[in-house]
Amino acid sequence: MTNDDNTTSKQSNNPDQPEKFNFRKLGPVFWISTLIIIVVSIIAMVIPARFQVASENVYSVISQNFSWFFLLVVFGFGVFLLFLALSPYGRVKLGGDNSKPEFSFWSWIGMLFSSGLGVGLVFYGVAEPMEHYMKSPFLGGPVESAEAARIAMGYTYFHWGISQWSIFGVAGLAIGYFQFRKNRDGLVSTALEPLFGLEYSQTARKAIDILAIIATITGMSTSVGLGIMQMDGGLDIAFGIPSGPMTQIILTALMTGLFIFSTITGLKRGMKFLSSLNMILALVLTVFIMAVGPFTFIMETIIVGLGDYLTNFVGYSLRLQPYSGEAWVQDWTVFYWAWVIAWSPFIGSFVARVSRGRSIREYVMGILIVPPMLSFLWVGALGGTAIYSDLFNNTNIGEIVLNDQTQALFALFNTLPISWLTSAIAITLIFTFLVTSADSATFIVAGMSIGNTDNPPTGLKILWGLLLGLLTIALILAGGLTSLQAASLLAGLPFALILIMMIASVSKGLRREPNEAMKRRQRRRKY
Repeated sequence: MTNDDNTTSKQSNNPDQPEKFNFRKLGPVFWISTLIIIVVSIIAMVIPARFQVASENVYSVISQNFSWFFLLVVFGFGVFLLFLALSPYGRVKLGGDNSKPEFSFWSWIGMLFSSGLGVGLVFYGVAEPMEHYMKSPFLGGPVESAEAARIAMGYTYFHWGISQWSIFGVAGLAIGYFQFRKNRDGLVSTALEPLFGLEYSQTARKAIDILAIIATITGMSTSVGLGIMQMDGGLDIAFGIPSGPMTQIILTALMTGLFIFSTITGLKRGMKFLSSLNMILALVLTVFIMAVGPFTFIMETIIVGLGDYLTNFVGYSLRLQPYSGEAWVQDWTVFYWAWVIAWSPFIGSFVARVSRGRSIREYVMGILIVPPMLSFLWVGALGGTAIYSDLFNNTNIGEIVLNDQTQALFALFNTLPISWLTSAIAITLIFTFLVTSADSATFIVAGMSIGNTDNPPTGLKILWGLLLGLLTIALILAGGLTSLQAASLLAGLPFALILIMMIASVSKGLRREPNEAMKRRQRRRKY
């Protein structure tokens, strides 16, 4: 297949066999994307101080001028998905009318959770509620008190709930609908064909796919960077291993090596095994915290937090601070939404890939309910225990978080029994989350770059993994968290416009569905 017909190619006749890696087949989408990533990485490493200043300026300009846009579109994404799920369109399958899901329900949920926000959730599961507990989200609001704790948990639930997963849901729905229902390729540019026509400009198609690749690699590098910095901080606080650039580079190299091994084993074996391992490790830590921690407090925290989340959902979704001039919403909510939007091309493509055969209703309800509930359980157990520890036992987890967010999780473990073991499990969990996320992202990016998202060449996936590692190291060395946040905002802003167009495109496609596709299917009675 040549690059000129990237956007109109059909799925491979034998999707279980990846294409052979041939540099002669790599067209402008690959080369332009690669060149941009390499150039940015070199600049960041050669002039890190100037790059950091530029990152701070980019972050400031976008967050100050486009916060309203991010909040409005993300709220709209959730409304759109819920409408589809509750309407007759919810019966339409991401595949033929008689297609069956490729993966079991729990394998499906595990891959959604692991490839989605596993790294970010581990990073912020303790850090975010403790930060809000120490510094109120509201001007003049309570701090270091019972009311501060309640607000902190409710707002953290909001950031890790339906809104984030609605972004992934929109991207995955559009890509999956056209790829598996209409037998098109899995490219973002192809999902816009109902708007612009089957023969719309090849230049525009390539530009859209390049933007999708850049957004994916940028969003992924943010997550990998957060995970690497957290592992670095954890090794320091738990085992006394010196933190710094050298340790971070070694960790990134190790992650890349394990990712390559996972990639070579293939999606079904490597990804399924590591996704299951992630779920087991996360469950072990959650059960341990609930067993040795304040169980009743944790459960009450989860229930109260869920109630506050549902009560304040609309208000938080559309909350800005124009009258006070504060920047809290920009620093937290807007960053989260931009970061997730930057992830959405890859998560959308991957979610579509593993959701083939499921109805739109099952897809939407699965992605909007199960992963958020798992996130609430994690935040309730770990974040709730950390708040309890500071609120009633006068520990200093909050102070540690204010000084260094990367040490939040391990500061909590230090207040509990066998901290060396829980810290080791947590570092392993972060590492495997990074590997599954990198595996998923490079699988999709490799496919985007050649027009075959069903099973791209293994060599190309490895190449994109190496580029991902390069950009991650560059951003860490050139400003750490600030550079990572700025990169997400810069990539998320233009791709938010693409997501809006994808909604319009899939809506147009669904309106053309025959009535047969939306009829209620009769269940067979068992006698």
